[in-house]
Amino acid sequence: MKKANRTVLFILAALLFLPAMTNAQQYEPTVGQEGKDVIWVPTPEDLVQAMLDSAKVTSSDYVMDLGSGDGRIVIAAAKRGARAVGIEYNPDMVELSKRNAEKAGVSDKATFLNADLFATDLSKATVITMYLLPQLNLKLRPTILDLKPGTRVVSHSFTMGDWSPDQTIEKEGRTAYLWIVPAKVQGTWTWQSNPGDAALNLTQTFQIISGTLKLDGKDFPIKDAGLDGNHIRFSANEQKYSGRVTGNTIEGTVKAGDREQKWSATLRNTSKP
Repeated sequence: MKKANRTVLFILAALLFLPAMTNAQQYEPTVGQEGKDVIWVPTPEDLVQAMLDSAKVTSSDYVMDLGSGDGRIVIAAAKRGARAVGIEYNPDMVELSKRNAEKAGVSDKATFLNADLFATDLSKATVITMYLLPQLNLKLRPTILDLKPGTRVVSHSFTMGDWSPDQTIEKEGRTAYLWIVPAKVQGTWTWQSNPGDAALNLTQTFQIISGTLKLDGKDFPIKDAGLDGNHIRFSANEQKYSGRVTGNTIEGTVKAGDREQKWSATLRNTSKP
């Protein structure tokens, strides 16, 4: 008798749990529904692909989508072979995304976390995608600028204030923006080979740089300057310099006419951009 009662109770409990489980499986988001910081509006599939194309996503990338919604950007990145992680505050969206990734056959590459994007470690990302509001982009900007130089950031619709994008993407009436996190180069760099005779003084505003090159006591303004992640280039005194920034060191080549030689410099004094 006791065994029969236990069986009946088990069946009743299962029947009570089944509707809740079925509702969770049938969850469908509504365009415009309220979220923690934004409403949910999905990025069109053609723009998703254009965003990933602009960031040059490959199988070697680690993509993080901030506010991943139904998981479409994460899934698209995973289909390209990238490891991709979606950060989403709505737990129902997270479960929906996991099911979508399973249907797409990319569960091994796509991960979804129920988390606050402002409390999430982004340091592993080589690519960050997002569709947030301008004030949220600005709130994230200091964290993004501290990421590894060369990290690509793509935002649907909204900019980063006075940090000008490196590329603007237009697709079927929609706009997205690409930034490449620049190395920190502001300050005085002295040549390792002859530190007393050469110094590069740089001023930096995000990826825009200007300054002077001091050679043998003479100052030459730098021209045609650019900073692409950790790659720097400029011209001065009719010579073309290019190099790679690694922490407090630049190593590269300088061309003067047909001649080319190596150069390297070390950051001695820094100031905030």
